[in-house]
Amino acid sequence: MSVSRSLVKVDNARVDLVGDEWTPLESRGSIVLLHGGGQTRHSWRATGEKLAATGWRSVSFDLRGHGDSSWSPDGDYSMDAHISDVTTICARYPDPILVGASLGGLISLLAVGEGHATAQGLVLVDVAPRIEVEGTRRIGEFMREHADTGFGTLEEVADAIAAYNPHRPRPTNLDGLSKNVRRRADGRWYWHWDPRMLLRVPADEETRQVAASRFTAAAERVTIPTLLVRGAQSDVLSPAGVEHFLALVPHARFVDVGGAGHMVAGDDNNVFTGAVGTFLAAL
Repeated sequence: MSVSRSLVKVDNARVDLVGDEWTPLESRGSIVLLHGGGQTRHSWRATGEKLAATGWRSVSFDLRGHGDSSWSPDGDYSMDAHISDVTTICARYPDPILVGASLGGLISLLAVGEGHATAQGLVLVDVAPRIEVEGTRRIGEFMREHADTGFGTLEEVADAIAAYNPHRPRPTNLDGLSKNVRRRADGRWYWHWDPRMLLRVPADEETRQVAASRFTAAAERVTIPTLLVRGAQSDVLSPAGVEHFLALVPHARFVDVGGAGHMVAGDDNNVFTGAVGTFLAAL
C-alpha cells in the first residue's frame, strides 16, 4: 500500500508539538503513538511505517520538552500538562487508537481513564499503574548522568546507550543518534529534551503512592479495547504488575515479548507491531 510521510504541528498553550504522520491512500482510522520519557518521536518510525502500510494513518509526536517540540516556557511537565497536549492531538485525530510507551502510556491511560480524551482503543507498552521502583530508578540515573555535561562525540552517546541497553547491538552507523541529541554552542552533544523534566520524577515513596493511586483509579474506568505489551526482560513492569493491571482491566489483552526489555518496540519491532496488528484486527 502506498504511504506518504509528512511533518505535522499542533499548538497547545504556548507549546508547539511536532510529529511525523504516515498516511495511507485509504485510511481505516488514526493511531497516535506517544514515546517514553527521554525518547523522541523517531523511536516509533518503524512501527508508524508498518501500521500505515496496513491502512492506519499513524502519527508519532514528540512530547513537550522532547525532540523538536518546544520546551514548556514555565517548566510545566506535569501529567496534567501532557494530558492537555494529548487531548489537543486527539481533537485533530478524532477517536484514535492511543499507543503509549512508558511515560507516553501513563499519559494515555490518564487521558482515557479520566475522560479527557476519547479513543477507540488503548495500547500500553511496558507500563501500568504498578511499576518497579528499581527499574524506574535506573532510567532516572541514566537520564541524569549526562544531562548537565553532555557528550564530546556521538561515539560517547552510543557508549552510554550501550551500557544502559547491553542486550541491544551497538549501532555501527551513528547518524541516527543525532535525532536524540542536539549540539550546542560549546560543541558538545546534549540529550534532545528539557532537563527540567527530571524535577517531575517522584523522589519519595509517598509521592509515588499518590501517583500510583491516580493511575489505578484511571485504569478501573477504562472500558475501551485495551492491550498491554511487556518486554519479557523488563525491569520496569514485572509479572506482578501485569497481574495487577489485568485485575483492574479484566477485558484487556496481554502480550509478553520474549527477548525484549523496557524499549519493547525498538528491541523487537516485528513482534511488537505484529501484536498490535492482531489487536487492531479484532476491533
